[in-house]
Amino acid sequence: MDIIAGKVALITGGATGIGAAYVKELFKRGMKAATISDIDDRGAALAEEINCCYGKGRAIFINADVTNCEAFKGLFDTNMKKFDRLDLVINNAGILRDKTWQRMLDINISATVRGSLLGIQYMGRNNGGCGGTIVNTASILGLQPLTGCPVYTGTKHFVIGFTRSIGTKYFYDLTGVRFLTICPGVTITPLITDAEDWAFDGFPNLGKTLAQQLGSLEPQSVEWLAEGLNTMLNEGENGSVWVGEEAKPIYEVAIPDRKTYKKERKC
Repeated sequence: MDIIAGKVALITGGATGIGAAYVKELFKRGMKAATISDIDDRGAALAEEINCCYGKGRAIFINADVTNCEAFKGLFDTNMKKFDRLDLVINNAGILRDKTWQRMLDINISATVRGSLLGIQYMGRNNGGCGGTIVNTASILGLQPLTGCPVYTGTKHFVIGFTRSIGTKYFYDLTGVRFLTICPGVTITPLITDAEDWAFDGFPNLGKTLAQQLGSLEPQSVEWLAEGLNTMLNEGENGSVWVGEEAKPIYEVAIPDRKTYKKERKC
């Protein structure tokens, strides 16, 4: 039995693309209910589709901007009023837009932190909850450098470092909340197909460089990545980092500590 069976999830960036694929996959695996959030109103149609397939009232959609603190907290409040429980939070909202890097920091970094802390507030045993799981979305670019989008790449390095750090024994023993990081490879979504238009201005051919770099990597479907999410939820240990790329089975990344990769100085 999949670990998600009978559970309630809150998913940001859930209207289309990867987030929508997550919603569909998790309901297929027995999820009881979900709060879907996005600034894209196509999420309403997705919720309607889920309710037609799985039963009335199983999914709700809320148009909310994760950079708005009150609106973000309101998602959790509404979820609890509707479903009276929360087991899984997927902080999936994200953009690749170095040209508007300040808003990208708000979405990719600040909202990930806020969503994680809200998840603990509503699920943590230290707050009267039953524990749960929080999945934060990084990228394979959080594990390597990339010339074409240095700010985006930096935000995804942050997500990995933050989630590994809050996914340690101290926090788990206190809250009962497991933290996982998923790192998608190039996945066929507008975030990737429109990336060239959002590179920094003032750097010759940087947009083309970004397109070429991303184009050199084998793409995968959102459905394939969603299957990997299910595997990670069932097998992932607290603090672990998982990569789903090139339409291959998702795998856990072994990140060495500083002693392992310390270079010896030559005399």
